[in-house]
Amino acid sequence: MRDVLPEIDRWLAEGKRVALATVVKVWGSAPRPLGSKMAISDAGDMAGSVSGGCVEGAVFEEAQAVIDACEPKLLCFGVSDETAWSVGLSCGGRIEVYVEPLEPVPAGCTSLYRSLHESLDAERLVALATVVEGARLGVQLLVFAEGATEGSLGCPEHDRLATEKARELFGTFACDTLEVAHEGGETRIFIEIQPPRPKLIVVGAVHAAIPLVSLAKILGLRTIVVDPRAAFATPERFGHADEIHTVWPDEALRQIGLNEASYLALLSHDLKLDLPALEVALRGSVRYVGALGSKKTHAKRVAALRERGFSDAAIARIKNPIGLDLGGRARRRSRSRSSPKSSRPATASSARVARRDDGPAAGLRLGDSAGGWPVAPLWYPSPQTALRDRR
Repeated sequence: MRDVLPEIDRWLAEGKRVALATVVKVWGSAPRPLGSKMAISDAGDMAGSVSGGCVEGAVFEEAQAVIDACEPKLLCFGVSDETAWSVGLSCGGRIEVYVEPLEPVPAGCTSLYRSLHESLDAERLVALATVVEGARLGVQLLVFAEGATEGSLGCPEHDRLATEKARELFGTFACDTLEVAHEGGETRIFIEIQPPRPKLIVVGAVHAAIPLVSLAKILGLRTIVVDPRAAFATPERFGHADEIHTVWPDEALRQIGLNEASYLALLSHDLKLDLPALEVALRGSVRYVGALGSKKTHAKRVAALRERGFSDAAIARIKNPIGLDLGGRARRRSRSRSSPKSSRPATASSARVARRDDGPAAGLRLGDSAGGWPVAPLWYPSPQTALRDRR
């Protein structure tokens, strides 16, 4: 949703009418996941994507009709002999796309766009439930992680069921569909979770943090480096990071603010830095906590946290060793292992590190063992190493 918000805001400010298309169901292979968005204005503007190009033209045409009629519509696209070379998904899958007018809103519906927008701006975890098929098409309910709701699906029982389902999905950030009986028919409710923007907070501006921040940026995370040692956390070393904090970790984490989309990686190997960060993180709602270090180092962390009153369940949230076991041994091949497990892409089960001996810049590759594409170099040679490799 965040990807199309700036364009929607601009179009509305210009007095344009706007429709929003959302992928609400996927069968088989599809180019875009559930919840993917495409915004369309009545002036012919487009932003976002629902299929990577396969059906956008047809969705655009249908969106114009939705805007004119001010009525939402559910579309279905797949592949058949008749449509394979016209409007359809070349990947062989099938998708349903729900198209709704944002401005003006359909009769009988209340616009929740502004409330949703404000929640996203405030980095609040929120769910949006929408009736995409059946009676009361287009009505919506916002469910906030803090417990409040706004709007209604037009039926108290549907509101209750959608709220319960949303609370189940808050822990996964997933989208899902709820099918409920209503007046002799069936009503389908699409529930999409809108999480805060994901951010990786690296405590310890060590050498391994440099490629880790690069990888996190590729994965779409906001990157923050924390180290009170100003000589380590410098713009020269971390110019690619979004933020640098040269204060103690507990102070930095309180300034940054932890939420359900925060990923914390402790790379310092130093209890003086690790413990203040862990004391804040384990009392918050951080999504991932990983700590680099040997078993001996981690045992010291655990003992220190127990002395500070943390339970075994709280301490068990700390991932150690950190990241994925990709089998790397040399320094240049081990950098990618520090990437938080929860941050890895959906295809990370097939991730491998290229083991080439013909050059230092081996990169993380996603794909099968026979191929794959390079994501980024994960090792940056020091001047001494570069000179050695030239010999």
